[in-house]
Amino acid sequence: MKSSIYLCSPKKFEGAISIPMIKFNLIKDSLDLSSFDTLLFSSKQAVKFTNMLNKEWVDKKILAVGPATKEMAIKLGAKDIYYPKDYYGKELAKDILKEFKDRKILYIRPKVISFDSKTYLSQYGIDIQEEIIYETTCNNQKFDIQKNAIIVFTSPSTIDCFFKNYKWDKSYKAVVIGKTTLKNLPSNIKAYVANEPSIASCVEKAKEIA
Repeated sequence: MKSSIYLCSPKKFEGAISIPMIKFNLIKDSLDLSSFDTLLFSSKQAVKFTNMLNKEWVDKKILAVGPATKEMAIKLGAKDIYYPKDYYGKELAKDILKEFKDRKILYIRPKVISFDSKTYLSQYGIDIQEEIIYETTCNNQKFDIQKNAIIVFTSPSTIDCFFKNYKWDKSYKAVVIGKTTLKNLPSNIKAYVANEPSIASCVEKAKEIA
């Protein structure tokens, strides 16, 4: 019998059992975008909350990091979207430096981030401002998880919240959405990294090892 796949995300996805370990809370009631011509998003949730706060965002140049972010920006009406080839680190900095050197960039983000884009990019002469508009918190609801389960982690926060609520069973296997998330897993846990940083790719990888 194949293993059950558990997705530690608020998003439901066919082929996986959703155990929403995290929830998102908007912590701003307004957002001034008038001083910026480019908006940097690294999560689809940031796009959704921005759309709630200021509809004018769709008229800006959008720098969308990650496929889910790009798809949400398109869905909500953004017209001018740049999608970088790489998601983090030096290659992302080179991409932004090449394409956005003289633009006024606002990075719209959650309270806690796994990668400090502002500090990292400043090393390469890229000056961006930040606006924190939401926070990620744990959903402490308990779910039944079977033996031999495959647990899919979509962010470092899903790992943190999972281990606040569960003990890892040696029969479990882990799938992570990317290398940054992988670094947050306990070192004794063997994990498989999705081929692309998306939930669809995570579930596909989980099915491969089920």
